[in-house]
Amino acid sequence: MSIVRQYTSQVSTSHLCKWLMLPRSIYYYSPTEGKKGIKPSTVTNKGSGEVVSNAKVVDDIKTILSGEFVNYGYQNVTVELKNMDYIINHKKVYRLMDEHHLLLGKVIRTQGKREWVKYRKITAEKPMEYLCWDIKYVWVPGERKNYYLLTILDVYTRKVIDWIFQSSIRKIDVIKLLSRVDLTYGLKGVSKRV
Repeated sequence: MSIVRQYTSQVSTSHLCKWLMLPRSIYYYSPTEGKKGIKPSTVTNKGSGEVVSNAKVVDDIKTILSGEFVNYGYQNVTVELKNMDYIINHKKVYRLMDEHHLLLGKVIRTQGKREWVKYRKITAEKPMEYLCWDIKYVWVPGERKNYYLLTILDVYTRKVIDWIFQSSIRKIDVIKLLSRVDLTYGLKGVSKRV
């Protein structure tokens, strides 16, 4: 930049930038103060055409969160606001909740050296020596409830052997799952870990 400034009186800026293989936009760029990008909006639209201030949206968020047994994050709050006829993005809801300290703020802190973790590591030397299974909750918006995803994984290959995705999993479902795995792969000599 200093070279360009030094010789601008003798040669045009575009020629100097070309000789230095420097885009002219970099030469003319000057940083601005504050946050980058467009300033956040101060109002929110509703489906009826009404324009509401962000303070009103925050009040509605506080009302949603004040309900009994409500422990919502910003995504669930977004759904509730949309049900209240707001045209609002989950990013805006996150920003408003963050600015007003309404986020859950879950921080997982570990204590101690966690020596027990090394005993939980499974080392397999061949396929189908160890199986791991895990169950996850998956929210299904159309049903408005959680479904359960039970997955069985081969530790050696990290391949998903079989799985169940249902609204409820009973003992008979697990037995059928293990029967399918036995028919397909054979369970003789397999150890399982939960």
